[in-house]
Amino acid sequence: MENAFDHIIAQLPYSSPFLFVDGLTGLTSEYVEGYYQFRPESDFYRGHFKDAPVTPGVILTECCAQIGLVCLGLHLIENHIHAAKGVIAMTESQMEFLKPVYPGEKVRVRGEKIYFRFNKLKAKVRLYTADGTLACKGQIAGILNSTEG
Repeated sequence: MENAFDHIIAQLPYSSPFLFVDGLTGLTSEYVEGYYQFRPESDFYRGHFKDAPVTPGVILTECCAQIGLVCLGLHLIENHIHAAKGVIAMTESQMEFLKPVYPGEKVRVRGEKIYFRFNKLKAKVRLYTADGTLACKGQIAGILNSTEG
């Protein structure tokens, strides 16, 4: 089933196994919401941790960045920079990890624009587990690299 936001996901500069966006459920110029289900067969679980695997913080940060920063940034580019294509490159992140995320868990990410100016987007991000528990939160920023064409 095609979603109204699939064109944003199609523009993401990632592919499997490094794509951490399954879908978007909300998107405006102020916020984005999306989800991802962590695949138990993902290679990073084999060694993190070997007897009790959890999703590494860097992967949770990447999931938050892909949904909460890049998808929002692509939408902002589409609506504010006419006839331009671009990518958002993460420049900084400050994350706090509150609860482990296990293999197979479906998470929901919400990103809220703090500001978008001078080609820089900064967003507040939150990642929730399927039961609504906040697993991590923080702020992520990125620079827009716009190219005509």
